[in-house]
Amino acid sequence: MHLPTIISDLALILVVAGFVTLLFKKLRQPLVLGYIIAGTIVGPNFSLFPSVSEKEGIEIWAEIGVIFLLFSLGLEFSFKKLAKVGGSASVTAIFEVVSMLAIGFGAGKLLGWKTMDCIFLGGILSVSSTTIIIRAFEELGVKNRKFASLVFGVLIIEDLVAIVLLVLLSTLSLSQQVEGMQMVTSFVKLLFFLILWFVAGIFLIPTLLKRAKDLLNDETLLIVSLGLCLLMVVLAVGVGFSPALGAFVMGSILAETTVSERIEKIIEPVKNLFAAIFFVSVGMLIDPLMLKEYALPIIVITVVTIIGKMASSTIGSLISGQPLKQSIQSGMSLAQIGEFSFIIATLGLTLGVISDFLYPIAVAVSAITTFSTPYLIKMSDPFVRFAERSLPESVVRAIEQYSSGAQGIQRESKWKIVFRSYLVLVVVNSVVILTIITLTSRYLVYLIGSRIDDAFLSSLLACIVAFTMMSPFLWALAIKKIARHAYMSLWLNQTGNNKGPLIMLEASRVGLALFFIVFLMYRLFSESLTSYVVLGVTILILAVFSRLLQRFYHRIESRFLANLHSRQIERENRSARKLIPWDAHFAEYEIEPESKLAGCTLNELQLRERLGVNIVCIERGQLKINIPSRDERLYPADVISVVGTDKQLDDFKKMMETSRYVEYYENGNTEVSLQQYVIDERSVFAGKTIRDSHFRQNFKALIVGIERGDRRILNPGSEEVLKVNDLIWVVGNPEVMQEIFFGRR
Repeated sequence: MHLPTIISDLALILVVAGFVTLLFKKLRQPLVLGYIIAGTIVGPNFSLFPSVSEKEGIEIWAEIGVIFLLFSLGLEFSFKKLAKVGGSASVTAIFEVVSMLAIGFGAGKLLGWKTMDCIFLGGILSVSSTTIIIRAFEELGVKNRKFASLVFGVLIIEDLVAIVLLVLLSTLSLSQQVEGMQMVTSFVKLLFFLILWFVAGIFLIPTLLKRAKDLLNDETLLIVSLGLCLLMVVLAVGVGFSPALGAFVMGSILAETTVSERIEKIIEPVKNLFAAIFFVSVGMLIDPLMLKEYALPIIVITVVTIIGKMASSTIGSLISGQPLKQSIQSGMSLAQIGEFSFIIATLGLTLGVISDFLYPIAVAVSAITTFSTPYLIKMSDPFVRFAERSLPESVVRAIEQYSSGAQGIQRESKWKIVFRSYLVLVVVNSVVILTIITLTSRYLVYLIGSRIDDAFLSSLLACIVAFTMMSPFLWALAIKKIARHAYMSLWLNQTGNNKGPLIMLEASRVGLALFFIVFLMYRLFSESLTSYVVLGVTILILAVFSRLLQRFYHRIESRFLANLHSRQIERENRSARKLIPWDAHFAEYEIEPESKLAGCTLNELQLRERLGVNIVCIERGQLKINIPSRDERLYPADVISVVGTDKQLDDFKKMMETSRYVEYYENGNTEVSLQQYVIDERSVFAGKTIRDSHFRQNFKALIVGIERGDRRILNPGSEEVLKVNDLIWVVGNPEVMQEIFFGRR
C-alpha cells in the first residue's frame, strides 16, 4: 500500500520536534527555539538525519500554521484593548518601531546589503516577541509589576503595527520602489477595510453566535470559528491583502464575543500543531554553513537589536512621561525579536525580494535575543541603580519633574471630546456608505440590468435600493448629535469664540453627506438633469422621514454597541447575579469642578462611615489607581468607581450634586473584580479586624461584604473581626487575591 509522502514527512517532523521540545522543556528554554532546531535537523541542509522529501507540502502546512498563529494572536488582541492602551504605551511603541526601522535600514546599508534587504531588516527588527516576553514575565514573577503593564500595552500596539508593515512591505515589494502616493493609498485601503470588516463583523457575528448558543458545543464552535477565520482569509486575499491579515482581523472580532475564552481554549491544540509545523519550516530554511559564513553580520545585528531596542524603548518611554526606573525596565524587556519577525522574513522570501541569507540571519538573531531576554529582565533593577548613580543629579531630577508633570491631572478639553466623537461618527458612516455605493455600482446595477432591458430603469431601481440602505447612515452623518454635554458647553460658553467652528463642523458633515448622494448619482446616471431630479427627491425623502431614519439608525447602533460590549456585560452580569441578595453593584462618577468632593481626601470624606459606599478605583487621565488609600485626594475630572446598594449610590449621587453619573458598563475595565473567599481555620486573617488585616495597604484590595451564617454585612467597618467560616467579598485584582488565599502556604 502506497503512503503519501506528506504523511511520512509529517511523522518525521512531529517525532523530531517532540523529542527536541521535550529536551527544551527540561532545560526551561522557549519551545519556539526547539521547533526551529528540529526544523534544522530534518531540513535539507543537515545530512546526519533523514530529511523531509516534499518541501512544497510542508510549506502549505506552514502557511496554515501562520494563519492559525495570527488568528490566535487576534483572539488575544481585541480592538477594545487597543482603545484602552494608554498614551504612554502608544508613544513608546511608535517611537521604538520608527527608530528600529531606521536603525535596521542603516545597519543593512553599513553591511553593504541591497535596499530591499535593508528595508525588510528594519521591519524584522522593529517588532518584539509577545510569546517570549509573556513567558519570561511569568517565569520571573514580574507580570504584576508596574512596568509590565506598559510593556503589554507596547506589545498590543506592535501587533497592529506588524500587520500594517505586512501590507506596506507587500506593496513596496511589488512596486520595487518607494512611491509615496502608492504607500499612502495602500495604508488608506488597509484602514478602510479594517473599519469595514470590524463594523460588519461586530454587527453580525456576535448576533449569530448568540442565536446559535444552544447548538454550540465545543465541536461545532471549533468548526464555526475556523470557518469564519478561513472565510476572512479568503476575503483578505480577494482584496489584495495577506492571509495573515484576514486571520488576525477575524480573531480580533471574535475576541469581542462572549465565547472568546471558549474559542481560545478549543483552538489551542489546532494552533499548537500548525504553529509547530510553521516554526519547523522556519528551521528547515537554515543552512549551518550560511550561518558560519555570515557570523559577523549575525553578531552585528544581534548587538544592534539589543542595544537599539533597549535604547529606543527606554527613550520612547521617557518621552511618554514614564519614570526612569519603569522606562529602563521596559526597554530591557523588549530587546528581542520573534514570531512576527519570522512572518515578515517569510513574506520577503515568498515574494522573492530579499536575499537568501537574510532569513537564517533573522532566525539566528531571534534565537540569541530570546536566550538573552530573561537575563536582561533580571539585570534591569541593578541597571536602574547604576543609571541613577551614573547620571548627573540634575538629569535625574529633570526626568522626575517631567514624568511628574506628564502624569499629572489630565482633563480632556471639550473640543477634544467633540472632535473625537465626530471623527468616529464621520469615518465609520463614510466607510459604510462608500461600501454600499461600490457594491451598487459594481454588482447590483448589472444584476438588475441582466433582468431588465431598460438601462435607465435598472439604474433607477439600483439607486432606490442603494439609497434605502444608505439613508440611516446618511442621516447619522448629517444630523445625529453626539457628545451633547461637551457640545452644549462649548456653544453656550460666552468667553470663547466657539460658535463659528461648531457651525463649520456641522456644515462639513452635511456637505459630506450631499457629496455621497451626488457620487451615487454620478456612478449610476449619465444625464445631468436626471441626477438633479433624483438628488432633489433624495433630500426631500431625508427631510420627511428623518424621525423614522433616526429610530432605525438607533436600532442599528444599539445592536452594534450591545455586541461590542457583550463580553464585558456578560462578565458584569455574572458579578451582578452574585450580588443580587446584596442589592449592590458598581457605578462610575466623574468629579466635576463644582463638586464638594473635589480636593478632599477619602479619609476626610468618610464615605464608608457616612454612606456605606466604597471607592475601589480612581481614573485620573491615563493614571489608574486601584483600591486607593485613605490619603488619596480627589481632583476635578477624576472618574471614580464606587460599590454600594441602589439606595447608597442614590445618596452618594445627591452628595455629588453637580457630578455626572455614568453606568459602570459604559466605561472600561477597572482591572479589579469582585471575588468571594472563605476564612478557614488556617487563614492568617482569622480573628483579625479588617484594619489589622491590611487588605488595602498590602494587597490593594477592599472587603465590601461579609456573609456570616444568615447575616450579611455590606461594606463592614474597619473594626469588624473576621471569623472562621466567614464568606468575605473582596474587590481587588483577581490574580493577587488567588495568590493570597490559595498560594500563600
